Amino acid sequence: MNNVGNMPSSLDKDELMRKLTSYLPVLRAKIGVSQGEVSKIIGISRQTYLALETRKRAMSWSTFLSLILFFGCNEGTAEMLDSIGVLTPELNDLLSTNNRKEK
Repeated sequence: MNNVGNMPSSLDKDELMRKLTSYLPVLRAKIGVSQGEVSKIIGISRQTYLALETRKRAMSWSTFLSLILFFGCNEGTAEMLDSIGVLTPELNDLLSTNNRKEK
């Protein structure tokens, strides 16, 4: 991660989004939720989510972050995010509320 504030570079983002996309069906099945349930929770349409899972549509960074937070907060999928390499230490630090500076 080489951008200001440890934000992933666009190449890193693209790689992370590709990895997550390839595992979406497995992650979803592991916790037994439907495409409609995931899409409702993260705030996109079921059709958009289906297009992501079937790789007919590219994932946005905001959707990636929403999915990381959703699957990362679930005991059944949190470890899997680490093992597939989409929740990198840098991204985890960026998302961690413990590391935010008080203003």
